[in-house]
Amino acid sequence: MEPISTALAGIALFKSAVDGIKGAISTANDVGEIAGYLDNLFEGEKQVQQRRNQKSGVGSVGDQFGIKTVAQEIIDAKLAQEQMQEIASMVDMRFGHGTWRSIVDERAKRIREAKEAEAAARKAALQKQKEFEESLKQALMIGGSIIVALALFIFLFVTIAQATAFTLSIL
Repeated sequence: MEPISTALAGIALFKSAVDGIKGAISTANDVGEIAGYLDNLFEGEKQVQQRRNQKSGVGSVGDQFGIKTVAQEIIDAKLAQEQMQEIASMVDMRFGHGTWRSIVDERAKRIREAKEAEAAARKAALQKQKEFEESLKQALMIGGSIIVALALFIFLFVTIAQATAFTLSIL
């Protein structure tokens, strides 16, 4: 997806999530009933922020750094921030003070754990790759040593055979 269409999709996703939460919050019995909307809300907000923080863009320099583009990105980010605060207040009012903070903290914890798990998996894969390379190097060294020993053994037999043949030819 192009960066511009990604930003538009992020804004649309964010707005639809806000509308969905506002429509469902009064009848929701628990946070799980609006969880899908919350996922969309966070994903849309992430896309809006990524678009705003993106340094390189598609199009001309005027499109990237023009007042309209810069203003739109900042306004979209501010609107998203305002609506996020509004949703936070609505969730806290409906489900009790601190609910929103708990959701945000748990989400951040899970994201951090996922990144740590990914880093650990990369580290394990790198370690496994190094071990494989070391094993391959050792196997090649052992194989090379065997080939050299075998070549010397054959050379020894050939030399002995030639010496024996030479000795027999002289007698």
